[in-house]
Amino acid sequence: MCGEEQAHRMSHGHGYCSCMDSRMERFIEPCLLLLLLEKPSHGYDLISRLRDFGFGDNQDPGMVYRNLRRLEEQGMIRSEWDTSGSGPARRFYEVTPEGKELVKAWAETINLNIATLKSFVERFGRLGL
Repeated sequence: MCGEEQAHRMSHGHGYCSCMDSRMERFIEPCLLLLLLEKPSHGYDLISRLRDFGFGDNQDPGMVYRNLRRLEEQGMIRSEWDTSGSGPARRFYEVTPEGKELVKAWAETINLNIATLKSFVERFGRLGL
């Protein structure tokens, strides 16, 4: 637990720690890529599907669209305007071959981190705190 979380718990009585925010913002990248590999989609749909990965109902749409724009600038995804249907045009996103390689690298890294985190939790558990 970081010092900020300890202070927050003492003053507010719950476990929110803003130190996790930056980690979650970074985690949005592989989540978006995975969701787009499952089904190419538009931003609003992606925002709702991010809940599966711990991004709450109050998800900042701007953060999602900034990440989509950055991924597109890096060549990991591509987009085109979808003008079919009765509503306004929406940008439709899909993963490029480079993006597929990136999400594979993310999956490998996440697997390594799972092992490390599991070891941490097991050692912590042995302390009996």
